[in-house]
Amino acid sequence: MNISSSSEPRVVGIALSGKNLRGYIPSELGTLIFLRRLNLHGNNFYGSIPLQLFNATSLHSIFLYNNNLSGLLPPSICQLARLQNLDLSQNSFSGSISSDIGNCTQLQRLILARNKFSDEIPTGIWSKLDNLVQLDLSSNQFNGSIPKDLGELNSLSGTLNLSFNQFSGEIPKSLSKLQVTVSFDLRNNNLTGEIPQTGAFLNQGPTAFLNNPTLCGFPLQKSCQDVTTPKSSSENQNHSSRDNKNDKSSKKGLKPGLIILISLADAAGVAFLGMVIVYVYWKNKDSQSCSCTGKTKLGGNAGNSSNNICSFCVCLNGFPSNESENESEKGERTSGEGDLVAIDKGFSFELDELLRASAYVLGKSGLGIVYKVVLGSGIPVAVRRLGEGGGQRYKEFAAEIQAIGRVKHPNLVKLRAYYWAPDEKLLICDFICNGNLASALK
Repeated sequence: MNISSSSEPRVVGIALSGKNLRGYIPSELGTLIFLRRLNLHGNNFYGSIPLQLFNATSLHSIFLYNNNLSGLLPPSICQLARLQNLDLSQNSFSGSISSDIGNCTQLQRLILARNKFSDEIPTGIWSKLDNLVQLDLSSNQFNGSIPKDLGELNSLSGTLNLSFNQFSGEIPKSLSKLQVTVSFDLRNNNLTGEIPQTGAFLNQGPTAFLNNPTLCGFPLQKSCQDVTTPKSSSENQNHSSRDNKNDKSSKKGLKPGLIILISLADAAGVAFLGMVIVYVYWKNKDSQSCSCTGKTKLGGNAGNSSNNICSFCVCLNGFPSNESENESEKGERTSGEGDLVAIDKGFSFELDELLRASAYVLGKSGLGIVYKVVLGSGIPVAVRRLGEGGGQRYKEFAAEIQAIGRVKHPNLVKLRAYYWAPDEKLLICDFICNGNLASALK
């Protein structure tokens, strides 16, 4: 790159994402004093972030994710007094986060996921970040306890993602002070104790707390009363000695006929158990099969399918071509095709973004299952799965949904988009948090 700011016109934005660019990030970028937005994600830049970049004091958005950058997070980055968005995810940055990050008081999104950061997260700085909406520190090597002052992020409304680290200790109860629209992701850590049952925690699903071996309490199906201390070795020895004595006395009293009867009963029990296992295996195999190919599950990739508690199948055999559009006008779609349609044109997202998002079951009824889904932008939406859609043609379904979307009433949740496939129908609308009956009765 040959960069200079000595002549007009003024450079206010650079967007070179996904261009397979290589080499170091040019230090001359710091001479662009009017530069506001720098987007170099999805390239092969390596090395560290040049300190000269922070001379471009008009910068408010830096997107360098999905490169091969390394080194430390420069403490001087907060010289950019207007910095609002910082995304350095999917690189190889290491070391600790400096407490100087608290000086980035205009920061709205801090995304450092999938790096090699380590040590403890600094405390006493998060209350300064009054404008922070999204915080993602997942898939690093952070350790120690979760800072209590994270609960003072008053503007946080998207996601708080601390998953896939080495955090230990109890979950701070102060996090319950966060807004109820915040979605937690604390999976795959070493957290202990009981999950708090107040405030923002009441709206979290079990997926948010998975793979913390000694974490207990709702919404996990693991009662804290079940966590008991192991018995002393002497007590175990007494039990074993008594059991041995009872076994010896019982063996002495057994007659040959009784032994034969017990053996026959055991054989019958094993045969019955084998039949049950075979039946369950084939039953599950039938129920898990999908009627169309190319399906995926909402809530993560295949590698993390065990963590996706609340998920559903969606056909992914592509969006309709020109031929299928002609067929839809006749009210017909071929098997395996799907269509994601935005009713509200100001609300846009990709189908892939919906499928990769975390999902939590909110409720079930005769009309289907309702999930809470947090999109990549941090916006929570409600997704209602209406079940099998093969009985209704696309044209009929689309006409009904479009009619519903035109209805305006203060007591109706706004419909944003819908998805139709021959075997799947989804409605996407605003997520309205209103707690639950248990919390209302307290």
